[in-house]
Amino acid sequence: MSIVKINALTVPADQREVLEQRFAARKGFVESADGFEWFELLRPLEGSDRYLVYTRWRDEEAFQAWMNGPMKEAHQRAKGEDSGAEAKPAGPDAQPAGGERPKPAATDSETWSFEVVQQAPPKK
Repeated sequence: MSIVKINALTVPADQREVLEQRFAARKGFVESADGFEWFELLRPLEGSDRYLVYTRWRDEEAFQAWMNGPMKEAHQRAKGEDSGAEAKPAGPDAQPAGGERPKPAATDSETWSFEVVQQAPPKK
């Protein structure tokens, strides 16, 4: 069965739009990864300042391959550690080409992992 990774991001009210715009700008980044199944960015409606970044993967190995490949490379580019390659926006806080890395929109983050044990697809 699939696994789910949820990144719980604490986002101050004045940074919500920034976070959402950054995720919109990186659309397509994770979707092409081998073993990727689903992505959702969940905005809190009431009583919380925590956004949830929900991703679903075929298995832990697929998630780890993405984290240690494209995601790691994107973070290195964002930090300017790439050897001469032009920086490109990739993750929600990635550095724009030719600019400085923006400050993170989230003030805290926590990752939760789950194994899918039951699921119910919508009726057709």
